[in-house]
Amino acid sequence: MSLQLTLLVLLAAAMHATWNTLIKRSNDRLAELAIVNFFSAVAAAAALPWVGIPDPASWGYIFGSIVIHTGYYYLLLQAYHFGDLSHVYPLARGVSPLVVTLLSGLFASEILSNGQLAGVLVISLSVASLTLQGSWWRHQQLKPALFALGTGFMIGGYTLVDGTGVRVSGNAPAYIAWLFTLDCLPLLAVALLRRHGKIGSTLSAQWRTGAIGGVLALSAYGLVIWALSLGAMAPIAALRETSVVMAAVIGTTVLHEPFGVRRILAAIGVAAGVIILRLAS
Repeated sequence: MSLQLTLLVLLAAAMHATWNTLIKRSNDRLAELAIVNFFSAVAAAAALPWVGIPDPASWGYIFGSIVIHTGYYYLLLQAYHFGDLSHVYPLARGVSPLVVTLLSGLFASEILSNGQLAGVLVISLSVASLTLQGSWWRHQQLKPALFALGTGFMIGGYTLVDGTGVRVSGNAPAYIAWLFTLDCLPLLAVALLRRHGKIGSTLSAQWRTGAIGGVLALSAYGLVIWALSLGAMAPIAALRETSVVMAAVIGTTVLHEPFGVRRILAAIGVAAGVIILRLAS
């Protein structure tokens, strides 16, 4: 990866961390996530007249990504329901680059160099290390851990599908715009069924943060998909997951959460992994 591509993916990670902080602060994460996705879809739909239509061969990937994303939303919300965000989120995000490494090697013939593989492993393990504390491996934490691992596999799955689909599309902006326009529909339908009249009240109270989060979510993953059309998937996926450490920094400065030794060590590990990836490039 070029330095410019690396910096763009890190920018995407910062935006991803920011909009996830908005979700974290919400009292109703299902409704808030549906609203964020809705505003992402509105912003993406506004671009449709200018970006055109992706190659027909990519539509199967778009719909496949939507299915996997829907499974991801379900598993993520279940993980949040049964476990603490500070535990399940790093585990899910730490596992996903390893899944992408395996799947991209099997299905996209992307074999990493030793340096690239080392960088991916250092970033993944550093991110996942944020889950480690005395109570994490007790029996009652098994369920959220399994949901978190399932979430990580879903992230790896849609990363592979989108990375392949955007290359087939021949038109990255069109692929991104159509994906985001359609992706909100399943989650929005579930939120309307589960929350009934609460969606309207949540929207009226939080439409500003929802709109900001929607634009950030579109920009963050849109940049990642564009990057996937240009470089190997696993290193890009690993760089994207630096968002977990960035979210920890935001949590400390905005939400007044303790940073602690574990987060300091994880941040050092992530920085080391990014340097290794750059040297390997």
